[in-house]
Amino acid sequence: MRKLFAPLFAALIGVSLIAAAPAQAGAEKTFQSFLGTAINGYDPVAYFTEGKPVEGSSDHAYKWNGAEWHFASAENLATFKSDPEKYAPQYGGYCAYAVSEGYTAKTEPDAWKIVDGKLYLNYNKDVQEKWAQDISGRIANADKNWPTVLGN
Repeated sequence: MRKLFAPLFAALIGVSLIAAAPAQAGAEKTFQSFLGTAINGYDPVAYFTEGKPVEGSSDHAYKWNGAEWHFASAENLATFKSDPEKYAPQYGGYCAYAVSEGYTAKTEPDAWKIVDGKLYLNYNKDVQEKWAQDISGRIANADKNWPTVLGN
């Protein structure tokens, strides 16, 4: 039985990795996703409305900018659809500290901050502490690096 499922599992992982790779079209950036789901399946609107990370549901899903976004409610989905740029995290959902250093890294849902109405995510709380030591400088560096950090 194990031998029967091993090739199937390997094929599914291969397809998942291809689906999760950032698609690039010109200067447009897509969002970091794991198995096609943006920001680890967390609801980006909830960071603004509830002030904390809230897991989304595939029952309230929306495809936007190269990834599937999950929301905790139909209301949050509608809010996001009305202005996705307002609620989507900066730098494609990649770690803001990493982008400020010129590379990308995944993020953890509980390492986040809203600055000037924009959502920034970090690799983890330790990295977020480093980022917080010079938020404006880090944002300036990341803004400068972002157009080329994915290799465009």
